[in-house]
Amino acid sequence: MKREKRSVTGILLLNKPLGISSNAALTRTKILFNADKAGHTGTLDPFASGLLPVCFGEATKFAGFMLDADKTYEAVIHLGQTSSTGDREGTICTELPVRVTIGDVAEVLNRFTGRITQIPPMHSAIKHQGQRLYQLARQGINVARETRVVTIHQLELMLFEPPLLTVRVVCSKGTYIRVLAEDIGHSLGCGGMLDALCRIGTGGFTLKQASTLDHLSELPLDARDQCLMAPDELVAHFSKIELDDREGKSLLEGRTLLTEMEMESGTYRAYGRAGEFFGLVDLSDGVIKARRMMSNPFLSPDFSAC
Repeated sequence: MKREKRSVTGILLLNKPLGISSNAALTRTKILFNADKAGHTGTLDPFASGLLPVCFGEATKFAGFMLDADKTYEAVIHLGQTSSTGDREGTICTELPVRVTIGDVAEVLNRFTGRITQIPPMHSAIKHQGQRLYQLARQGINVARETRVVTIHQLELMLFEPPLLTVRVVCSKGTYIRVLAEDIGHSLGCGGMLDALCRIGTGGFTLKQASTLDHLSELPLDARDQCLMAPDELVAHFSKIELDDREGKSLLEGRTLLTEMEMESGTYRAYGRAGEFFGLVDLSDGVIKARRMMSNPFLSPDFSAC
């Protein structure tokens, strides 16, 4: 007999394994929690592993804020080789000797720190006339792509054992690490491709906090629930505002509030006196308006005991 889905709300920090897509990892996680609604907050290719936040139930309303967050990766670049996909899963296109020093590497990495431009790879999920670029690439079709500006906040040399170069990258949304690997290799004069990639941080969350699918599968359902985090963790970067029950109810029902609070205009996390999370509100010129609200106030249980 098919089990009835549960209404689950919370965030799971998942350590996605190699070899499966983000959607496949989401599906397996949804089954493990028997959840009726879930979504992830940023795709990782099957080639990549690491941190994949999964939102259940009401937490999906705030997933978009995580999509815009900076990301942190550890990447291994294979110098001296280029491939058709920009990583080791593609066909090798060129091979050159690697005659660079650690000083050469440091100088080139410094060049790629800050605001840089990238051309999205053909093997990406961007759409062109209704089709994903990777679908066109599989047909041998190459189309022009618009250059985009991204920010590399930090690009740290972790290990250099030629031909392998390991770096730690803190970057803005929309950064293609495969393209960064190729561009670094090109600047070093020997070419390069991505050999391995692991996301170790996003939006204040770290891989050390994450659970694996294998670990979750060994737990009973109630223990899995203890691995969840409260939905307001997704928007913890916003300041907090406290409302009484009447004010909270009005906002949940879509009404605006007049307030004499002396606070700067902006977006706030709204809570009740008992600590229940109402959602996000916008405050401007003495008026509070609902921005993204819970269906019902959420009082966090004892999460994160996994």
